[in-house]
Amino acid sequence: MKSVFNKPGKLWWLPVIILLILLNLFAAKFHKRVDLTDEKRFTISSPVKNLLINLDSTVQIDIFLKGDLPSGFKKLASTTDDLLLEFKEIAGNKIQYRFVSAEDVMDGIERTYADTLMSMDAQPINLKVQLKSGEQSQFIFPSALVYYKGKIQSVNLYPGTKIIITAGELNSAEALLEYNFADAIEKITHQLKPMLAYSIGNGEPTGVNTYDLVEHVLRKSYNLFLFNINTQPAIPDTFKLLMIVKPTIAFTESEKIKIDQYVMRGGKVIWCIDRLEAEMDSLRLKNQVIAYDRNLNLEDILFKYGVRINPDLLMDIQCDSLPFVLNGGQQIDFIQWNYFPLFQSKGDHPVNKIIGLVAGRFVNSIDTVKADNISKTYLLTSSPNSRVISAPALISSEEARKATEDRLFNRSDIPMAVLLEGKFISLYANRISTTEMDSMQAYGTPFQPACMKANKMIVISDGDIFLNSAIQKQILPMGVNPYAPEIQFANKDFLQNCLSYLMSSTALSEAKAKDYTLRLLDPKKINEQRTGWQIVNIVLPVLLIFLFGVVYQYWRKRKYTK
Repeated sequence: MKSVFNKPGKLWWLPVIILLILLNLFAAKFHKRVDLTDEKRFTISSPVKNLLINLDSTVQIDIFLKGDLPSGFKKLASTTDDLLLEFKEIAGNKIQYRFVSAEDVMDGIERTYADTLMSMDAQPINLKVQLKSGEQSQFIFPSALVYYKGKIQSVNLYPGTKIIITAGELNSAEALLEYNFADAIEKITHQLKPMLAYSIGNGEPTGVNTYDLVEHVLRKSYNLFLFNINTQPAIPDTFKLLMIVKPTIAFTESEKIKIDQYVMRGGKVIWCIDRLEAEMDSLRLKNQVIAYDRNLNLEDILFKYGVRINPDLLMDIQCDSLPFVLNGGQQIDFIQWNYFPLFQSKGDHPVNKIIGLVAGRFVNSIDTVKADNISKTYLLTSSPNSRVISAPALISSEEARKATEDRLFNRSDIPMAVLLEGKFISLYANRISTTEMDSMQAYGTPFQPACMKANKMIVISDGDIFLNSAIQKQILPMGVNPYAPEIQFANKDFLQNCLSYLMSSTALSEAKAKDYTLRLLDPKKINEQRTGWQIVNIVLPVLLIFLFGVVYQYWRKRKYTK
């Protein structure tokens, strides 16, 4: 009896096709991926996996990286596609995404995606496109929109508005994609927003210059409450974070005890403090102003936590520009104003990773001091060409008319924003009276001499850093110079990073800490080894094919000659 393999029948191909189909179905359902990269580029972190697995409804994502884009943005789009494919592998059909153009009209709405993105503060990048009819502007949005149960959340895929992306910036933007999408999904899927308190008890601003901060950042992602520390017996633990922005009235000991005990119980604080009184409006009216200490009575509590805001003003050659009257009022020109420094992020912490320049106004310097069990991380520092002047400091508009003496700007990396982490010790340990302790006990907030577990706070020596300008009744975003509104600095990105790091209830910061190693070719080795690699990549494949042909012909000749 002859085997079917020796003489196959007419339908021999049928079981082969069935077998291939079964193998594909099995591989589609049961498969395993192996990430061979050193930095585990294609491995989703555990907190993000848990977030995706626990989705109870479909999340739709629109990515606005479609069309004729520069190579850097094309690579960013490709990396985004790879990441969201990994998301789909984990969440299945509960993650849906597509690439669309910002100029497309939204479904059921007579408006383009670009209009929606602009209303959500997404920053476009203006590309100059050369057409037959001439040069035209094309706006692209390196952004995405996440939809979930009728809610919408924007995602910034590339911070900044520069047309040309450097290799380092692109690498960092790709490393942050997992965190940015996961953070947006977490915010949009949570039923309750975290509660946040904005202090108003000590002269903090509440007017038009807080509009962008309140409406486009705080209320957008948090349940915001205006909280007067002076009139309340304690700061409730329901507030996950307390913001103290540019106070102008001194804090009483009673208010400081409430803040101190809020920190001891695990409350987070962002301090934005102007120690010196110095305002641009006063300078324009009088042409000069003396910067003096506000005497806010915060020195001892901040010192106990590990920092000191100095009574000085930081000046930097790397600074913003303002219009000044020159030549006896005959000319108005933009001149660098050293009292408005631009701060850069040199670290790779989740708070300051891949953010652009942050604009400051009349900033003080910060020193860190010894505090047991407290770690300090500089978030923003000055350029290598900076200096400080001590109070009382005379600030005059005449300085703008004089050439800057570079030799005076001889200090580098002066800190102005510091992250403090650890188990803080109360300023009032062994100092508080029995009566005060009994009063706190009666309100259900017994005195804590130290933090029971590690806590964190951020101290910034600039009260204006998160405030916005308004000109001719037009409210501008924070970080925008009202005299050059086409430029927006990264103040809002920095604020959002601070809030996310301090208030995140999950370990998503693990995803943000991920980094991709940038492996660039060595130009020297390229020049030295160019010929050798050209031979390996061009000549060697041709020789191998030729050798294979010779051997194959020899084998055929020998076989069939017999």
